[in-house]
Amino acid sequence: MFLGACIQAGVPENFLRKELEKLNLPQEYQMEISDEVKNGIGAVYVDVKLLKNFSPEKINSEPNIRRLHRLEHAGHVHRTFADIREIIEKSDLSDKVKETALKIFSVIATAEGKVHLRSPETVTFHEVGAVDSIVDIVGCAICLDYLEVEKIFVSKINVGGGFVKCAHGLMPVPAPATAELLQGFKTFSFGAERELTTPTGAAIVNALAEYSRDLPENFSSEKIGYGAGTLNLDIPNVLRIYCGEIEGRKKRRILKLETNIDDMNPQIFGYLYDKLFAAGALDVWTTGIYMKKNRPAQMLSVLTDEDKRDDCIKIIFEETTTIGMRIINIDERLEASRKSAKVLTEYGEVRCKVSAYGGKIVSITPEYEDCRKLAEEKNVPLKAVWQDALTKQKERLG
Repeated sequence: MFLGACIQAGVPENFLRKELEKLNLPQEYQMEISDEVKNGIGAVYVDVKLLKNFSPEKINSEPNIRRLHRLEHAGHVHRTFADIREIIEKSDLSDKVKETALKIFSVIATAEGKVHLRSPETVTFHEVGAVDSIVDIVGCAICLDYLEVEKIFVSKINVGGGFVKCAHGLMPVPAPATAELLQGFKTFSFGAERELTTPTGAAIVNALAEYSRDLPENFSSEKIGYGAGTLNLDIPNVLRIYCGEIEGRKKRRILKLETNIDDMNPQIFGYLYDKLFAAGALDVWTTGIYMKKNRPAQMLSVLTDEDKRDDCIKIIFEETTTIGMRIINIDERLEASRKSAKVLTEYGEVRCKVSAYGGKIVSITPEYEDCRKLAEEKNVPLKAVWQDALTKQKERLG
């Protein structure tokens, strides 16, 4: 349901599939993605299926799997937390995706270990050790990275009711591991005598989210996505996610450092720029001026946060010929909220800078270096890559 909601919110299906291939588990599962309508609500349904011709013996020789466990009556391959961690760590996924996925699995291992009186490292996962849950959790991390999500808030959680059948027999809803993971969060039971929150879903909440009764103050929603569940219930069996920004504009207290230079090798300015940006400068530029006796010169200007002031001043004195500078307080600076969003073009992946003000997108700019690299690799005009990235990103954001 989370993957489906993220896809409807803008994660390209092909991108998700390509990233999941980095787990090196293609012979174990297939992922089917379709549109569904639940009680009149259009949603995306993601179904991860274990391949019928898959057997544990088929992958026992894989270097990234040390131990496999089969639950005989279910026919599933089960792994310990150590197995899963090894699969993720040896994959080609980005470090950020690995970190997020392992954080989710870690809280599951801790909860399961507490319930079954075992150490987290040796917990043998059943429901959450099956390949569909591995794909779900790693896919969750991939989607969050793609959407550039910095913080997650969750509302009151409907856990359902009744009993659920699992590897250990009939368990009350919420299942023990789910109940453990949802400590500290607000829950309720409504609409179905079914398990409406699984250990996997509860783990995502526990590891990454914090409770918020309503949408956070000053939150501006830019996209809404719905992920469909399998069952048809009296209530809409969907997960709704809002993607957006908090505080579409920000106020920061900054300074401008300014000095006139007329006796320095101009080649040094490029090196100086790099050092100032590395030290945390917000912006650096030079302006051509004329000083006394009509000597041509450059006025160096540096915007910096107050806490980076001394570092930037030190660099300017050390790297230039100036013997003094002006420090100007900037009373107010308004900024559009900005984030980097990836888009898959016909030439490859391009990052785009997306800027929003007052809850509305005001600018989309493809990253020059990404476009240049693809233009060189594909031997196509740079403007073709740039335009394709801009068009695809606009389509994606609506």
